[in-house]
Amino acid sequence: MKAIIKKIVLPSIFLVAISTQVSAQTRRSSTTINKTETRTNPTKINTTSRRISSTKVTYKTPQRKVLTVRTLPNKTIVKQNGQNYYYANNKYYTQSRGRYIVIAPKVGFRVNVLPTNYVIVRHNNYNYFNAQGIFYIQTNNAYEVVDPEIGTIVYELPNDYEKVIVDGQTYFEYANILYEKIQINNTRAYEVVGIIEITE
Repeated sequence: MKAIIKKIVLPSIFLVAISTQVSAQTRRSSTTINKTETRTNPTKINTTSRRISSTKVTYKTPQRKVLTVRTLPNKTIVKQNGQNYYYANNKYYTQSRGRYIVIAPKVGFRVNVLPTNYVIVRHNNYNYFNAQGIFYIQTNNAYEVVDPEIGTIVYELPNDYEKVIVDGQTYFEYANILYEKIQINNTRAYEVVGIIEITE
């Protein structure tokens, strides 16, 4: 009986162990292969500068989403070019008729301390700090709001983004930045495809 176990059973167990190990290595190497970036994009905006006139942008909802509150506890006042911004709850506000209205700070706006919960976004030679859909770069000892480069990718948009149509295609807009929904390694992402220029 012992001889049968040594001649038949042990080699069988050995073969099963080897095939399991080979199978595991195959799965591991295929996972590594899948980590290379696979990107799926629909068609892009057809323009060379990627600056889009606001007259070419149609919003899907007739009225813009406007978030207002009556009070802002623990607010910080930030003065910029003669305008007061109020910072609270990780957002910037302006005041009008006794209410505080959420606004996106304009390009050139500077702060000494970044808003909390920012995410570092790398694209080409830039390290952006993205906080609630606003892109900052570090300049000396401050952080300045900038327009991101075309092709910059983020994985989340602020809750109050808007759906827009440009040249028959649907995009997402926040703070005059146009995004296109894409897939990277089967994960939803948003790529910057244009900047809306406000024209009167």
